[in-house]
Amino acid sequence: MKCAEAGNMSNGRFSHLLRGVWLLWLWQAVFVAGTGTKLWEVPTASFTSSSNHSESLQWEHGCQYRHLQDRVTITADIPPRLDGTWVSTRCEVRPGPEFLTRSYTFNPSRHFQALQHYYTDSGCEEPAYSLLIRGKLRMRQASWITRGGTEAEHHLSKVGMVVHSMAAKHRLASRLPRTCVELTLGHVVPGKLYELYNTRAGRGCLEALGFSMVEMGLMRVETHHHSHRGKVQELLLGDIHTDWTQRTHYRPAGYQQPLQNAMHHIHPCPVCALVYRSSEQRPPVLPRGPAAPLLSLAGRWVSQRCETRPNVLFLTRDFTFDPEQHAWEGVYRHYSDPACSQPTFTLRASGHYAQGNPSAKVSGATEFVFKVTQVRVTAAEEPTAKLLNVTRPGKCGRAGGWEVGVEQDLTPTDGCTLLGIKLPHKEYELFKTEVDHRKHRLLFIGERPTDGSSPDRPQRRPTSFQAPMVLCSGGATRPSQRYSSAFSSSKQVQLAAAASGTERLAQLVLLVLGSVLCSSFWAY
Repeated sequence: MKCAEAGNMSNGRFSHLLRGVWLLWLWQAVFVAGTGTKLWEVPTASFTSSSNHSESLQWEHGCQYRHLQDRVTITADIPPRLDGTWVSTRCEVRPGPEFLTRSYTFNPSRHFQALQHYYTDSGCEEPAYSLLIRGKLRMRQASWITRGGTEAEHHLSKVGMVVHSMAAKHRLASRLPRTCVELTLGHVVPGKLYELYNTRAGRGCLEALGFSMVEMGLMRVETHHHSHRGKVQELLLGDIHTDWTQRTHYRPAGYQQPLQNAMHHIHPCPVCALVYRSSEQRPPVLPRGPAAPLLSLAGRWVSQRCETRPNVLFLTRDFTFDPEQHAWEGVYRHYSDPACSQPTFTLRASGHYAQGNPSAKVSGATEFVFKVTQVRVTAAEEPTAKLLNVTRPGKCGRAGGWEVGVEQDLTPTDGCTLLGIKLPHKEYELFKTEVDHRKHRLLFIGERPTDGSSPDRPQRRPTSFQAPMVLCSGGATRPSQRYSSAFSSSKQVQLAAAASGTERLAQLVLLVLGSVLCSSFWAY
C-alpha cells in the first residue's frame, strides 16, 4: 500500500498522484524563482560532504532506531565504488512471482560476473536453474531521474544456464524456443552448463526467459557507519518493472532490495555466506524457516531506511494496525533527497481492511482488501503550500487555506484533483510477515505497479513486495488516536535561506525538466 507511492493506500485515480507530484515539483521550481527559496536546502538535518558525496541520515522520529544498537550515518559516493562481491541477504521475490538469490562480482577493470539462482518456492529451498552472466560495465553520469543514483551502461558477453532438476527442465521447455544457441532442452543434463547467449547470437532465449540486466542502468552504493559495529555496504540496483512485457526494456527509476558487500555486511548473516559460496553448479539452498502463517499485524510498523520509488519519490512509511477494529492508518513522509532529510509533504491515509485467503502464488503470504476512507496532507515547505492554494474551490481541501505545517483533511472534497486522489477507494493487497535472524518482526507489503496505477482489482494484486518494515511497538497505539503528536514537529520545519545566485536555480530547473523529459521518453 502506498497511495501510488505518494501515499500508499490509493484510490482508482490515486495512481495519478505520481503525475501530481511531478507537477508539484515543476511548480516548485517556478516558486523557487519567485521566492528565492532553495528547493534542496530545507535545513532539517545535518548534511555533510566528503570528496564525492555523503549524507547523514537523520530520521524525523526515534522509532526507527528502537531496534538498532546505535545511530547510523550513511554515506554514498558518486560514482559508486563497486569492486568486490555483493550478495543477497534473503530469498528475493520479483514480480511474476520469481524467487531468486543473487551474487554479483565487479572487478577493477569494470568486467563483472553475475550469478542469479532461481527457485520454485518463496523460501529459495528448491533450485530450478541458475544463470551465469558475464559482461562489462561503463559508468556514466549522475542520474537525471533519481537523485543520488548513477547511470551506467552494460554490455553482455556471455550468459550460461545450468538446470538443476528434470522438473525445472520441463517448465523451461514451455518458455524457451526449441533451440537456444547450444541449449537443446530435449537433451539437457541437470548440472551441466549450457551457453544461452553470446555476442554472436541473438537474444531470443533471453527474451523468452524475461531476462535482462537493465537493473545495471541505475545504481547506488551506500555505506552505513555504525559507531559500535563497523560498517555495512549496500549496492542498490535498478528496480524491475512489475509488468512482464515491459521489464526487458524498462529504464529503472527506483531500486530493488539491496545486495550487501560480502566483506562488509550485517553480522550475523547466514544467507550471505551461503550465497557467497555458491556457484552455477551449486546454488545456495536456504535453510527452512519455521512455518510462518501471518503474524498479528497489531502495532506500529516503520520503514528501516529511506525508501526510493520510481518517478523520483523518496519516502518513509509508518503504519499502525488495529486488528480488533480492522482499522489501519499509514503515514507517508516525502522528501526531496535520497537521505530523507529534506521534507516536502506528509500524507496520512486511513480506513479499514479485511483479511483474505493465503496466497496461491506466494507461499507464506496472505491476501488482503483495504479500503481508504480518509486522506490528510501536510505541506512541509512553502512551494507545496502555494501550489495547493491555486486549486479550485471544492477540489482539494479548503481552497486558499494551505499553510506550511498545518494538516488539511481531503475527505470533505472527496480527495484532491491536483494530486489525483479520489475517496473512498479499495485496493487488493498482499502481506507477508517474517522474523529475521535478529528476532525482529518484519512486515512485507505488496509492491506497487511501476506505471503508478492502483491494484484496484483482484487481478492486479501484487506478486512481489516493497522493502520490509520493522515492528516498532506493540498494539497499545491504535489508529483512532490519529498520531496527534506525529505532526507537531511538522510545524517546526524552517524554510531555507534565500538563494544568493542564479547558478543553483539553473541547475534545479535543468534537473527537474530533464527528469520529466527522460521519464516521459522511457516510461513505457
